[in-house]
Amino acid sequence: MSEEKTGLDAAAGWNFDNSYSRLPESYYSRIEPTPVRSPRLLVLNEPLAESLGLNAGALRQEGQTAALAGNRIPEGAAPLAQAYGGHQFGHFNRLGDGRAILMGEQRTPSGERFDIQWKGSGPTPYSRRGDGRAALGPMLREYIVSEAMHGLGIPTTRSLAVVATGEIVHRETELPGAVLTRVASSHLRVGTFQYLMAWGTPEDVRTLADYAIRRHYPDAADEANPYLAFLERVVRSQARLIAQWQLVGFIHGVMNTDNMAIGGETIDYGPCAFMDAYDPATVFSSIDVQGRYAYGNQPPIGGWNLARFAETLLPLLHPDMDRAVALAEETLSDYPELYLQRYLAGMRAKLGLFGAEERDESLIKDLLDLMQEHGADYTNTFRSLTLHGTAQGSPLAESPAFADWQRRWEERGALGAPSPEASRELMRGSNPAVIARNHRVEEALEAAGCGDLGVMERLLAALQDPFAYSASQEEYAELPPEPELPYQTFCGT
Repeated sequence: MSEEKTGLDAAAGWNFDNSYSRLPESYYSRIEPTPVRSPRLLVLNEPLAESLGLNAGALRQEGQTAALAGNRIPEGAAPLAQAYGGHQFGHFNRLGDGRAILMGEQRTPSGERFDIQWKGSGPTPYSRRGDGRAALGPMLREYIVSEAMHGLGIPTTRSLAVVATGEIVHRETELPGAVLTRVASSHLRVGTFQYLMAWGTPEDVRTLADYAIRRHYPDAADEANPYLAFLERVVRSQARLIAQWQLVGFIHGVMNTDNMAIGGETIDYGPCAFMDAYDPATVFSSIDVQGRYAYGNQPPIGGWNLARFAETLLPLLHPDMDRAVALAEETLSDYPELYLQRYLAGMRAKLGLFGAEERDESLIKDLLDLMQEHGADYTNTFRSLTLHGTAQGSPLAESPAFADWQRRWEERGALGAPSPEASRELMRGSNPAVIARNHRVEEALEAAGCGDLGVMERLLAALQDPFAYSASQEEYAELPPEPELPYQTFCGT
Protein backbone atom coordinates (compact mmCIF):
# COMPACT_ATOMS: atom_id res chain seq x y z
CA MET A 1 0.00 0.00 0.00
CA SER A 2 1.41 3.35 -0.98
CA GLU A 3 2.24 6.07 1.52
CA GLU A 4 -0.14 8.32 -0.41
CA LYS A 5 -3.07 5.99 0.16
CA THR A 6 -2.15 5.43 3.80
CA GLY A 7 -1.96 9.17 4.38
CA LEU A 8 -5.25 9.75 2.57
CA ASP A 9 -7.15 7.30 4.76
CA ALA A 10 -5.44 8.45 7.94
CA ALA A 11 -6.53 12.02 7.17
CA ALA A 12 -10.10 10.84 6.64
CA GLY A 13 -10.09 9.11 10.02
CA TRP A 14 -10.84 5.57 8.94
CA ASN A 15 -10.23 3.23 11.89
CA PHE A 16 -11.36 -0.28 11.05
CA ASP A 17 -11.55 -3.32 13.30
CA ASN A 18 -13.53 -5.95 11.44
CA SER A 19 -14.90 -8.45 13.93
CA TYR A 20 -17.53 -9.98 11.63
CA SER A 21 -14.87 -10.94 9.11
CA ARG A 22 -13.26 -13.04 11.85
CA LEU A 23 -16.34 -15.25 12.10
CA PRO A 24 -16.58 -18.47 10.03
CA GLU A 25 -16.56 -17.73 6.31
CA SER A 26 -19.81 -19.65 5.80
CA TYR A 27 -21.54 -16.58 7.27
CA TYR A 28 -20.52 -14.32 4.38
CA SER A 29 -18.64 -14.02 1.08
CA ARG A 30 -15.55 -11.89 0.73
CA ILE A 31 -16.08 -9.64 -2.26
CA GLU A 32 -15.12 -6.16 -3.37
CA PRO A 33 -17.55 -3.64 -4.84
CA THR A 34 -17.73 -3.15 -8.59
CA PRO A 35 -16.24 0.23 -9.56
CA VAL A 36 -18.55 2.83 -11.06
CA ARG A 37 -17.91 5.08 -14.04
CA SER A 38 -17.90 8.62 -12.68
CA PRO A 39 -18.36 8.90 -8.90
CA ARG A 40 -19.59 12.29 -7.72
CA LEU A 41 -20.39 13.12 -4.10
CA LEU A 42 -23.94 14.48 -3.85
CA VAL A 43 -24.57 14.63 -0.12
CA LEU A 44 -22.42 14.07 2.97
CA ASN A 45 -23.74 13.80 6.52
CA GLU A 46 -21.10 15.91 8.24
CA PRO A 47 -22.43 15.61 11.84
CA LEU A 48 -22.57 11.84 11.50
CA ALA A 49 -19.10 11.75 9.99
CA GLU A 50 -17.68 13.71 12.90
CA SER A 51 -19.41 11.46 15.45
CA LEU A 52 -17.75 8.47 13.77
CA GLY A 53 -14.34 10.07 14.11
CA LEU A 54 -14.16 10.89 10.40
CA ASN A 55 -12.95 14.15 8.92
CA ALA A 56 -15.80 15.57 6.83
CA GLY A 57 -13.46 17.85 4.90
CA ALA A 58 -11.21 14.95 3.95
CA LEU A 59 -14.22 12.85 2.93
CA ARG A 60 -15.08 15.49 0.32
CA GLN A 61 -11.77 14.96 -1.45
CA GLU A 62 -11.70 12.99 -4.68
CA GLY A 63 -9.91 9.99 -3.20
CA GLN A 64 -12.52 9.56 -0.49
CA THR A 65 -15.38 10.05 -2.94
CA ALA A 66 -13.88 7.07 -4.75
CA ALA A 67 -13.91 5.16 -1.46
CA LEU A 68 -17.54 6.08 -0.75
CA ALA A 69 -18.46 4.88 -4.25
CA GLY A 70 -16.62 1.58 -3.87
CA ASN A 71 -13.99 2.44 -6.47
CA ARG A 72 -11.27 2.35 -3.84
CA ILE A 73 -11.01 0.24 -0.68
CA PRO A 74 -9.92 2.28 2.35
CA GLU A 75 -6.95 0.96 4.26
CA GLY A 76 -8.05 -1.54 6.91
CA ALA A 77 -11.45 -2.31 5.34
CA ALA A 78 -12.44 -5.94 4.83
CA PRO A 79 -15.27 -5.99 2.26
CA LEU A 80 -17.80 -8.80 2.46
CA ALA A 81 -21.43 -9.56 1.68
CA GLN A 82 -23.40 -11.10 4.52
CA ALA A 83 -25.50 -14.23 4.10
CA TYR A 84 -28.97 -14.40 5.60
CA GLY A 85 -32.40 -15.86 5.03
CA GLY A 86 -35.79 -14.43 5.74
CA HIS A 87 -39.54 -14.75 5.69
CA GLN A 88 -40.66 -12.45 2.89
CA PHE A 89 -44.39 -11.83 3.26
CA GLY A 90 -44.54 -15.06 5.25
CA HIS A 91 -42.52 -17.23 2.85
CA PHE A 92 -39.01 -18.35 3.82
CA ASN A 93 -36.22 -17.76 1.31
CA ARG A 94 -32.46 -17.92 1.09
CA LEU A 95 -31.27 -14.34 0.75
CA GLY A 96 -28.17 -12.28 1.55
CA ASP A 97 -26.67 -8.93 0.64
CA GLY A 98 -27.66 -8.78 -3.00
CA ARG A 99 -26.68 -5.17 -3.61
CA ALA A 100 -24.82 -4.24 -0.44
CA ILE A 101 -21.26 -4.88 0.72
CA LEU A 102 -19.95 -4.31 4.23
CA MET A 103 -16.91 -2.05 3.94
CA GLY A 104 -15.85 -2.73 7.52
CA GLU A 105 -16.40 -1.73 11.13
CA GLN A 106 -15.42 1.79 12.16
CA ARG A 107 -14.20 2.25 15.73
CA THR A 108 -15.08 5.71 16.99
CA PRO A 109 -12.95 7.81 19.34
CA SER A 110 -15.29 6.77 22.18
CA GLY A 111 -14.72 3.08 21.40
CA GLU A 112 -18.09 2.38 19.78
CA ARG A 113 -18.28 0.08 16.77
CA PHE A 114 -20.35 0.78 13.65
CA ASP A 115 -20.78 -1.08 10.39
CA ILE A 116 -20.01 0.97 7.29
CA GLN A 117 -21.80 -0.48 4.29
CA TRP A 118 -22.03 0.33 0.60
CA LYS A 119 -25.52 -0.05 -0.84
CA GLY A 120 -25.78 -0.27 -4.62
CA SER A 121 -22.18 -1.38 -4.94
CA GLY A 122 -22.59 -4.14 -7.51
CA PRO A 123 -23.48 -7.83 -7.68
CA THR A 124 -22.61 -10.34 -4.97
CA PRO A 125 -23.03 -14.13 -4.70
CA TYR A 126 -26.49 -13.37 -3.22
CA SER A 127 -27.77 -11.10 -6.00
CA ARG A 128 -30.02 -13.78 -7.52
CA ARG A 129 -29.52 -12.51 -11.09
CA GLY A 130 -29.84 -8.88 -9.96
CA ASP A 131 -27.41 -6.18 -11.05
CA GLY A 132 -26.49 -5.20 -7.48
CA ARG A 133 -26.99 -1.54 -8.29
CA ALA A 134 -29.28 1.11 -6.84
CA ALA A 135 -31.12 4.04 -8.35
CA LEU A 136 -30.55 7.58 -7.11
CA GLY A 137 -34.12 8.20 -5.93
CA PRO A 138 -34.36 5.29 -3.46
CA MET A 139 -30.91 6.04 -2.04
CA LEU A 140 -31.77 9.70 -1.42
CA ARG A 141 -35.08 8.56 0.02
CA GLU A 142 -33.30 6.33 2.53
CA TYR A 143 -30.99 9.22 3.40
CA ILE A 144 -33.93 11.57 4.07
CA VAL A 145 -36.14 9.16 5.99
CA SER A 146 -33.41 7.59 8.09
CA GLU A 147 -32.19 11.04 9.13
CA ALA A 148 -35.80 12.05 9.88
CA MET A 149 -36.10 9.02 12.14
CA HIS A 150 -32.85 9.95 13.88
CA GLY A 151 -34.21 13.43 14.47
CA LEU A 152 -37.31 11.90 16.04
CA GLY A 153 -35.11 9.96 18.47
CA ILE A 154 -35.98 6.56 17.00
CA PRO A 155 -33.17 3.97 16.77
CA THR A 156 -32.16 3.69 13.15
CA THR A 157 -29.43 2.93 10.69
CA ARG A 158 -28.14 6.19 9.28
CA SER A 159 -26.84 7.52 6.01
CA LEU A 160 -23.32 8.89 5.72
CA ALA A 161 -23.21 9.78 2.02
CA VAL A 162 -24.80 9.38 -1.38
CA VAL A 163 -22.55 9.25 -4.44
CA ALA A 164 -23.85 9.48 -8.00
CA THR A 165 -22.27 6.79 -10.17
CA GLY A 166 -22.54 8.35 -13.63
CA GLU A 167 -24.20 5.12 -14.76
CA ILE A 168 -27.74 4.12 -15.68
CA VAL A 169 -29.74 1.58 -13.68
CA HIS A 170 -32.36 -0.35 -15.61
CA ARG A 171 -35.62 -0.93 -13.74
CA GLU A 172 -39.06 -0.31 -15.25
CA THR A 173 -37.27 2.59 -16.91
CA GLU A 174 -33.74 3.97 -17.11
CA LEU A 175 -32.69 5.74 -13.89
CA PRO A 176 -29.50 7.44 -12.68
CA GLY A 177 -27.45 5.21 -10.40
CA ALA A 178 -26.10 5.92 -6.92
CA VAL A 179 -24.29 4.32 -4.00
CA LEU A 180 -25.45 4.98 -0.43
CA THR A 181 -23.01 4.61 2.46
CA ARG A 182 -25.03 3.26 5.37
CA VAL A 183 -24.05 3.21 9.05
CA ALA A 184 -25.46 0.71 11.54
CA SER A 185 -24.64 -0.63 14.99
CA SER A 186 -24.56 -3.91 13.03
CA HIS A 187 -26.37 -5.60 10.17
CA LEU A 188 -27.24 -8.69 12.19
CA ARG A 189 -30.82 -9.66 11.43
CA VAL A 190 -33.35 -12.24 12.50
CA GLY A 191 -32.71 -13.62 9.03
CA THR A 192 -29.00 -14.05 9.81
CA PHE A 193 -29.90 -16.53 12.53
CA GLN A 194 -32.49 -18.17 10.29
CA TYR A 195 -29.86 -18.69 7.61
CA LEU A 196 -27.55 -20.55 9.98
CA MET A 197 -30.41 -22.57 11.43
CA ALA A 198 -31.45 -23.68 7.92
CA TRP A 199 -28.08 -24.08 6.19
CA GLY A 200 -25.55 -24.16 9.02
CA THR A 201 -25.11 -26.14 12.22
CA PRO A 202 -26.32 -25.61 15.82
CA GLU A 203 -22.75 -24.63 16.63
CA ASP A 204 -22.90 -21.92 13.94
CA VAL A 205 -25.99 -20.48 15.61
CA ARG A 206 -24.24 -20.56 18.99
CA THR A 207 -21.18 -18.78 17.57
CA LEU A 208 -23.37 -16.06 16.05
CA ALA A 209 -25.39 -15.71 19.26
CA ASP A 210 -22.19 -15.33 21.29
CA TYR A 211 -21.02 -12.69 18.83
CA ALA A 212 -24.34 -10.80 18.95
CA ILE A 213 -24.32 -10.86 22.75
CA ARG A 214 -20.79 -9.45 22.89
CA ARG A 215 -21.63 -6.76 20.37
CA HIS A 216 -25.11 -5.66 21.45
CA TYR A 217 -26.07 -7.05 24.86
CA PRO A 218 -22.85 -7.83 26.77
CA ASP A 219 -24.66 -7.86 30.12
CA ALA A 220 -26.60 -10.94 28.96
CA ALA A 221 -23.37 -12.94 29.11
CA ASP A 222 -23.42 -12.69 32.93
CA GLU A 223 -26.91 -14.22 33.25
CA ALA A 224 -27.48 -17.83 34.30
CA ASN A 225 -28.89 -18.55 30.83
CA PRO A 226 -27.23 -16.00 28.53
CA TYR A 227 -29.16 -17.11 25.44
CA LEU A 228 -32.51 -16.68 27.17
CA ALA A 229 -31.33 -13.27 28.40
CA PHE A 230 -30.34 -12.47 24.81
CA LEU A 231 -33.82 -13.36 23.60
CA GLU A 232 -35.39 -11.26 26.36
CA ARG A 233 -33.33 -8.23 25.38
CA VAL A 234 -34.15 -8.53 21.69
CA VAL A 235 -37.85 -8.82 22.58
CA ARG A 236 -37.61 -5.66 24.68
CA SER A 237 -35.72 -3.72 22.02
CA GLN A 238 -38.27 -4.59 19.34
CA ALA A 239 -41.24 -3.77 21.58
CA ARG A 240 -39.71 -0.36 22.22
CA LEU A 241 -38.84 0.26 18.57
CA ILE A 242 -42.24 -0.64 17.13
CA ALA A 243 -44.02 1.41 19.79
CA GLN A 244 -41.91 4.37 18.66
CA TRP A 245 -42.92 3.74 15.05
CA GLN A 246 -46.58 3.70 15.96
CA LEU A 247 -46.33 6.89 17.99
CA VAL A 248 -45.15 8.92 14.99
CA GLY A 249 -47.24 7.16 12.34
CA PHE A 250 -44.28 5.51 10.60
CA ILE A 251 -45.00 2.57 8.31
CA HIS A 252 -41.97 0.43 7.50
CA GLY A 253 -43.70 -1.27 4.61
CA VAL A 254 -41.70 -4.50 4.42
CA MET A 255 -41.30 -6.07 7.87
CA ASN A 256 -39.77 -9.29 6.60
CA THR A 257 -37.61 -11.14 9.11
CA ASP A 258 -34.49 -10.16 7.16
CA ASN A 259 -35.46 -6.54 7.87
CA MET A 260 -35.57 -6.90 11.67
CA ALA A 261 -32.22 -5.92 13.17
CA ILE A 262 -31.05 -7.73 16.29
CA GLY A 263 -29.63 -4.49 17.68
CA GLY A 264 -33.08 -2.84 17.73
CA GLU A 265 -32.57 -0.30 14.95
CA THR A 266 -34.90 0.52 12.07
CA ILE A 267 -33.26 -0.99 9.01
CA ASP A 268 -33.91 -1.17 5.25
CA TYR A 269 -35.90 1.85 4.16
CA GLY A 270 -37.62 0.58 1.04
CA PRO A 271 -41.34 1.31 0.62
CA CYS A 272 -41.57 3.18 3.94
CA ALA A 273 -43.68 6.29 4.53
CA PHE A 274 -45.36 8.37 7.21
CA MET A 275 -49.12 8.26 7.61
CA ASP A 276 -51.14 11.41 6.90
CA ALA A 277 -54.82 10.83 7.77
CA TYR A 278 -55.10 8.34 10.61
CA ASP A 279 -56.20 4.87 9.53
CA PRO A 280 -54.81 1.62 10.96
CA ALA A 281 -55.27 -0.04 7.56
CA THR A 282 -52.88 2.39 5.85
CA VAL A 283 -50.52 0.70 3.38
CA PHE A 284 -48.20 2.52 1.00
CA SER A 285 -46.07 -0.30 -0.41
CA SER A 286 -47.01 -1.28 -3.95
CA ILE A 287 -46.10 -4.91 -3.26
CA ASP A 288 -48.10 -5.28 -0.01
CA VAL A 289 -51.35 -6.01 -1.82
CA GLN A 290 -52.86 -7.91 1.13
CA GLY A 291 -51.95 -5.30 3.75
CA ARG A 292 -49.80 -7.70 5.75
CA TYR A 293 -47.57 -4.82 6.88
CA ALA A 294 -50.24 -2.15 7.31
CA TYR A 295 -49.74 0.41 10.08
CA GLY A 296 -52.08 -1.39 12.48
CA ASN A 297 -50.46 -4.76 11.81
CA GLN A 298 -46.91 -3.70 12.69
CA PRO A 299 -47.09 -4.61 16.43
CA PRO A 300 -48.36 -8.19 15.88
CA ILE A 301 -45.97 -8.71 12.96
CA GLY A 302 -43.16 -7.72 15.31
CA GLY A 303 -44.27 -10.54 17.61
CA TRP A 304 -44.45 -12.98 14.70
CA ASN A 305 -40.91 -12.10 13.63
CA LEU A 306 -39.65 -12.52 17.19
CA ALA A 307 -41.19 -15.99 17.29
CA ARG A 308 -39.15 -16.89 14.20
CA PHE A 309 -36.05 -15.57 15.97
CA ALA A 310 -36.81 -17.60 19.09
CA GLU A 311 -37.05 -20.75 16.96
CA THR A 312 -33.42 -20.35 15.94
CA LEU A 313 -32.30 -20.19 19.59
CA LEU A 314 -34.22 -23.21 20.88
CA PRO A 315 -31.22 -25.60 20.95
CA LEU A 316 -29.33 -22.99 22.98
CA LEU A 317 -32.07 -22.29 25.51
CA HIS A 318 -32.19 -25.77 27.04
CA PRO A 319 -31.04 -29.29 26.08
CA ASP A 320 -34.60 -30.57 26.57
CA MET A 321 -36.62 -29.28 23.58
CA ASP A 322 -39.92 -29.15 25.46
CA ARG A 323 -38.31 -27.03 28.16
CA ALA A 324 -36.65 -24.84 25.51
CA VAL A 325 -40.00 -24.22 23.83
CA ALA A 326 -41.60 -23.36 27.17
CA LEU A 327 -38.84 -20.86 27.97
CA ALA A 328 -39.17 -19.26 24.56
CA GLU A 329 -42.96 -19.04 24.76
CA GLU A 330 -42.80 -17.52 28.22
CA THR A 331 -40.38 -14.84 27.00
CA LEU A 332 -42.37 -14.14 23.85
CA SER A 333 -45.54 -13.80 25.89
CA ASP A 334 -44.05 -10.67 27.45
CA TYR A 335 -43.88 -8.89 24.11
CA PRO A 336 -47.52 -7.68 23.83
CA GLU A 337 -47.45 -6.15 27.31
CA LEU A 338 -43.98 -4.65 26.81
CA TYR A 339 -45.18 -3.07 23.58
CA LEU A 340 -48.45 -1.85 25.10
CA GLN A 341 -46.75 -0.24 28.08
CA ARG A 342 -44.27 1.58 25.82
CA TYR A 343 -47.06 2.69 23.52
CA LEU A 344 -49.35 3.87 26.30
CA ALA A 345 -46.52 5.76 27.97
CA GLY A 346 -45.79 7.47 24.68
CA MET A 347 -49.44 8.31 24.04
CA ARG A 348 -49.83 9.74 27.54
CA ALA A 349 -46.85 11.97 26.83
CA LYS A 350 -48.36 13.03 23.49
CA LEU A 351 -51.49 14.08 25.39
CA GLY A 352 -49.54 15.74 28.22
CA LEU A 353 -50.80 13.28 30.83
CA PHE A 354 -48.85 12.55 33.99
CA GLY A 355 -49.26 9.30 35.91
CA ALA A 356 -51.46 6.44 34.73
CA GLU A 357 -55.23 6.04 35.01
CA GLU A 358 -57.42 3.15 33.91
CA ARG A 359 -59.43 5.49 31.73
CA ASP A 360 -56.36 6.46 29.67
CA GLU A 361 -56.67 3.60 27.20
CA SER A 362 -60.25 4.50 26.35
CA LEU A 363 -59.34 8.19 26.12
CA ILE A 364 -56.58 7.36 23.62
CA LYS A 365 -58.74 4.93 21.64
CA ASP A 366 -61.66 7.35 21.43
CA LEU A 367 -59.42 10.09 20.01
CA LEU A 368 -57.95 7.75 17.41
CA ASP A 369 -61.43 6.51 16.46
CA LEU A 370 -62.57 10.10 15.97
CA MET A 371 -59.50 10.86 13.88
CA GLN A 372 -60.23 7.85 11.68
CA GLU A 373 -63.93 8.69 11.35
CA HIS A 374 -63.22 12.27 10.29
CA GLY A 375 -60.07 11.63 8.25
CA ALA A 376 -57.98 13.83 10.53
CA ASP A 377 -54.24 14.07 9.97
CA TYR A 378 -52.37 12.08 12.61
CA THR A 379 -49.34 14.33 13.15
CA ASN A 380 -51.16 17.64 12.84
CA THR A 381 -53.94 16.62 15.25
CA PHE A 382 -51.37 16.19 18.01
CA ARG A 383 -49.52 19.28 16.83
CA SER A 384 -52.71 21.34 17.17
CA LEU A 385 -53.47 19.90 20.60
CA THR A 386 -49.94 20.88 21.62
CA LEU A 387 -50.10 24.42 20.28
CA HIS A 388 -53.75 25.30 20.83
CA GLY A 389 -55.24 22.74 23.20
CA THR A 390 -57.81 21.85 20.55
CA ALA A 391 -58.06 20.43 17.02
CA GLN A 392 -57.79 23.80 15.31
CA GLY A 393 -57.90 23.54 11.53
CA SER A 394 -58.86 19.85 11.69
CA PRO A 395 -62.07 18.13 10.57
CA LEU A 396 -62.48 17.26 14.25
CA ALA A 397 -63.01 20.89 15.22
CA GLU A 398 -66.73 20.88 14.35
CA SER A 399 -67.49 17.48 15.85
CA PRO A 400 -69.68 17.39 19.02
CA ALA A 401 -68.09 14.04 19.85
CA PHE A 402 -64.66 15.66 19.79
CA ALA A 403 -65.89 18.45 22.06
CA ASP A 404 -66.96 15.80 24.56
CA TRP A 405 -63.59 14.07 24.20
CA GLN A 406 -61.78 17.35 24.75
CA ARG A 407 -63.67 17.92 27.99
CA ARG A 408 -62.67 14.46 29.23
CA TRP A 409 -59.05 15.08 28.18
CA GLU A 410 -58.89 18.36 30.07
CA GLU A 411 -60.36 16.76 33.19
CA ARG A 412 -57.84 13.89 33.01
CA GLY A 413 -54.97 16.28 32.28
CA ALA A 414 -55.59 18.17 35.50
CA LEU A 415 -54.80 15.01 37.50
CA GLY A 416 -51.17 14.67 38.53
CA ALA A 417 -49.79 17.43 36.31
CA PRO A 418 -47.42 19.79 38.13
CA SER A 419 -48.82 22.64 36.04
CA PRO A 420 -50.46 23.35 32.68
CA GLU A 421 -47.06 24.49 31.47
CA ALA A 422 -45.53 21.14 32.41
CA SER A 423 -48.19 19.34 30.37
CA ARG A 424 -47.57 21.54 27.35
CA GLU A 425 -43.82 21.02 27.66
CA LEU A 426 -44.33 17.26 27.79
CA MET A 427 -46.44 17.45 24.64
CA ARG A 428 -43.94 19.63 22.79
CA GLY A 429 -41.24 17.06 23.46
CA SER A 430 -43.45 14.18 22.31
CA ASN A 431 -45.33 15.53 19.28
CA PRO A 432 -43.18 16.47 16.29
CA ALA A 433 -44.06 19.69 14.54
CA VAL A 434 -42.90 18.11 11.28
CA ILE A 435 -42.34 14.66 9.82
CA ALA A 436 -40.91 13.57 6.48
CA ARG A 437 -44.24 13.99 4.73
CA ASN A 438 -44.51 11.94 1.59
CA HIS A 439 -45.22 14.82 -0.78
CA ARG A 440 -42.23 16.74 0.59
CA VAL A 441 -39.96 13.73 0.15
CA GLU A 442 -41.18 13.28 -3.41
CA GLU A 443 -40.69 16.98 -4.08
CA ALA A 444 -37.08 16.72 -2.88
CA LEU A 445 -36.39 13.60 -4.95
CA GLU A 446 -37.87 15.13 -8.09
CA ALA A 447 -35.73 18.24 -7.69
CA ALA A 448 -32.61 16.15 -7.00
CA GLY A 449 -33.28 14.17 -10.16
CA CYS A 450 -33.09 17.47 -12.04
CA GLY A 451 -29.83 18.39 -10.33
CA ASP A 452 -31.25 20.63 -7.59
CA LEU A 453 -30.26 19.34 -4.14
CA GLY A 454 -31.38 22.53 -2.38
CA VAL A 455 -34.94 21.29 -1.88
CA MET A 456 -33.65 18.20 -0.08
CA GLU A 457 -31.18 20.21 1.99
CA ARG A 458 -33.95 22.53 3.23
CA LEU A 459 -36.16 19.56 4.05
CA LEU A 460 -33.34 17.90 6.00
CA ALA A 461 -32.76 21.11 7.94
CA ALA A 462 -36.43 21.21 8.95
CA LEU A 463 -36.32 17.55 10.03
CA GLN A 464 -33.12 17.85 12.04
CA ASP A 465 -35.01 18.95 15.18
CA PRO A 466 -38.67 18.09 14.56
CA PHE A 467 -39.66 19.24 18.06
CA ALA A 468 -38.36 22.79 17.62
CA TYR A 469 -41.72 24.25 16.52
CA SER A 470 -39.80 26.93 14.63
CA ALA A 471 -41.24 29.35 12.10
CA SER A 472 -39.10 27.78 9.38
CA GLN A 473 -40.88 24.45 9.92
CA GLU A 474 -44.38 25.85 9.32
CA GLU A 475 -44.46 25.13 5.60
CA TYR A 476 -43.40 21.52 6.19
CA ALA A 477 -46.43 20.94 8.42
CA GLU A 478 -48.81 21.73 5.57
CA LEU A 479 -50.90 18.83 4.33
CA PRO A 480 -50.46 17.50 0.81
CA PRO A 481 -52.93 18.49 -1.88
CA GLU A 482 -55.77 16.03 -2.39
CA PRO A 483 -54.22 13.27 -4.52
CA GLU A 484 -55.88 11.87 -7.61
CA LEU A 485 -54.67 8.39 -6.69
CA PRO A 486 -53.58 6.77 -3.39
CA TYR A 487 -49.90 7.41 -2.63
CA GLN A 488 -47.68 4.41 -3.31
CA THR A 489 -44.07 3.60 -2.48
CA PHE A 490 -41.73 1.15 -4.15
CA CYS A 491 -38.80 -0.98 -2.97
CA GLY A 492 -36.37 0.44 -5.50
CA THR A 493 -34.70 -2.95 -6.05
